[in-house]
Amino acid sequence: MSDSLVVYATLFASSFLAATILPLASEPVLFATVLAGYPLWLTTVVVTIGNVLGGCTTYWLARRGAELLERRGVTAIDDSRAGRLVRRFGQPAMLLSWVPLVGDALVAVAGAVRMPFFPFLVWLSIGKAARYLIVAWSAAALR
Repeated sequence: MSDSLVVYATLFASSFLAATILPLASEPVLFATVLAGYPLWLTTVVVTIGNVLGGCTTYWLARRGAELLERRGVTAIDDSRAGRLVRRFGQPAMLLSWVPLVGDALVAVAGAVRMPFFPFLVWLSIGKAARYLIVAWSAAALR
């Protein structure tokens, strides 16, 4: 396996896992990858796709979990900070899905309240891509 493939697979995996409830950060991996001379556009695309797919996984797990709980008669009113943000701002709240601690909760709440998937995906992708572009450009500026 080529070194580049290993680097991109690691970048993808770190960004995917960072978008779940696991306490991981993909920014250091992206920063190091760009500093090592890998193309800015490709690293940004790989890290964004991984993070968006990880966010979609969290969304669908939360959506399915909420459905299962409701079938058992369990309902919950979400008064968390994430719940208030989703109720107040709706789909554009997904622009903040990258924010540490709150972001994963925002995505889970979006799934649990059955936010329509396509608009969720669009807003989520914009927010995550913008964050990764800033990180990648910052790393490129230090090269």
